[in-house]
Amino acid sequence: MSDLKKHISDTLKAAMRAKEKQRVTVIRTILSECKKIEVDERIELDDARVLAVLDKMNKQRKDSTQQFIDGGREDLAKVEQEEMLIISEFLPAPLTDEEVAEIVKAAIAQTGASSMQQMGAVMAIVKPQAQGRADMAQISKQVKAQLG
Repeated sequence: MSDLKKHISDTLKAAMRAKEKQRVTVIRTILSECKKIEVDERIELDDARVLAVLDKMNKQRKDSTQQFIDGGREDLAKVEQEEMLIISEFLPAPLTDEEVAEIVKAAIAQTGASSMQQMGAVMAIVKPQAQGRADMAQISKQVKAQLG
């Protein structure tokens, strides 16, 4: 079991003892998503893959929040935001814009990329370093800005 997944399981147990219903529900959802992937692919998730699951769940909550706000349902948006906070506890500290720019710059230098055709190679290097720590859309914009 990966360290991150063990930490999530331990947090679930603590939340159950403290009778924090919403927290328990969100953490169970996280573990359920991880288990689903493990069963479907017959693998054991490592920390990087667990981070990818957390990142995806956070992005889904962010999208839902925006849709609820647009639909005038602030009550449901608030629930989604609270879930995002719980999920974010397990994500590493977010990267600053300067750190993202440095990672992109180093990846461009490493690949020798000089045009947009080589963006995929740059993203392949950047993604593992920034997974769960920065929005991939933001990183993509940064790569495009530095290449184009």
